[in-house]
Amino acid sequence: MSRFTVDRDGETYVRPIEGLELTRRQAALGLVGLVLLLAVPDITRVTPLSFSIIHQGILFGLAAVGLNLLLRHTELVSFGHAAFFGAGAYGAAVLAHHYAVSSGLVLLVGGVLVATVVALVVGYLVAGYLDIYFALLTLAFNQVLFAFVLQSRYFNFNDGLAVRPEGTRPLLLGLELSPGAYSVILYYVTVAFLLVMLFAMWKIVNSPFGRALDAIGQDRTRARFIGIPVERYVWIAFTISGLYGGVAGGLFALLQLHVRPEPVLFVFVSGEILFMAILGGVGTLVGPVVGGVVLIYLLRLARFYVEYYHALTGIVLLVVVFLLPKGVLGSLPEIGDGLARRRREPGLLREDAGSVAESIRDGAGRAVSTVRIVVFGVK
Repeated sequence: MSRFTVDRDGETYVRPIEGLELTRRQAALGLVGLVLLLAVPDITRVTPLSFSIIHQGILFGLAAVGLNLLLRHTELVSFGHAAFFGAGAYGAAVLAHHYAVSSGLVLLVGGVLVATVVALVVGYLVAGYLDIYFALLTLAFNQVLFAFVLQSRYFNFNDGLAVRPEGTRPLLLGLELSPGAYSVILYYVTVAFLLVMLFAMWKIVNSPFGRALDAIGQDRTRARFIGIPVERYVWIAFTISGLYGGVAGGLFALLQLHVRPEPVLFVFVSGEILFMAILGGVGTLVGPVVGGVVLIYLLRLARFYVEYYHALTGIVLLVVVFLLPKGVLGSLPEIGDGLARRRREPGLLREDAGSVAESIRDGAGRAVSTVRIVVFGVK
């Protein structure tokens, strides 16, 4: 038996690193996903897919990975995570625009520091709140930051700031690159950050700290009774979550080379980041990244193909909530098992058709009853 495989309950698991065990199917899917991720520049060169939009989707998905730490483990819903994404983007933009910093790495570090400090302050103020109060407070801080930047001459109002120190692109790896090389190198820098931060998140959620967050999410009072410093742990988790948003925002500034308030700080962007986590699968590590790519693609390109594109994201959310409550990636194992069962037992398809027909019949019956009550009243 190889050190990279382990047998348990009659099944062989792949163990790429200590503590992480995957079924063969999961390992194969992960390998395919990694190859596709690395091949995106080549895939978009020979297909109609947009390289820039996929890159943007990955960055917003990275911010959603951070948000998912709160959502999945502490069961806190934040409507303000665009604040950290925007703080990261504006931190890089201010260094480039006002101080002519040309190093992409320094711009990114500056953006991350700004976002982390903002997350530290906001997290300290909201860590003791729950449910709707927590959600509204994060929303309020996001809106305050958005309004402050929008009305500030230092941030150039609604026109925003260019991320072009001395009129050129920032240096990547110490090199001044052509536009094509810049976008490809920056993409692979993003992929490197993504892989490292996914690994870091996996280590966090599987550490004693991550278990404590789970306990806090299940019952704060009980967690406090067993000695967990609840507010401090929520504060730390909130700051880590904001740091992820800051990294994503800083890289977004380097990609777009211009930062404006609405695309990065508006409260609707916070809703979109939350939607990405739900769409991809709250219960998964990589799901928010998948959700980010899918949703950004819908938001950026649907207007060219669908007349009522504003309704499209709402319809997608309805489909996910009603039919895929575990998200796109989280539902894949169940979908795969269901399809495999139906290949073995074709008779199940007839039962599925019967179930669908019965659901439609019941729904129509309830609709008729509702209309009758509305028109004739209850008798």
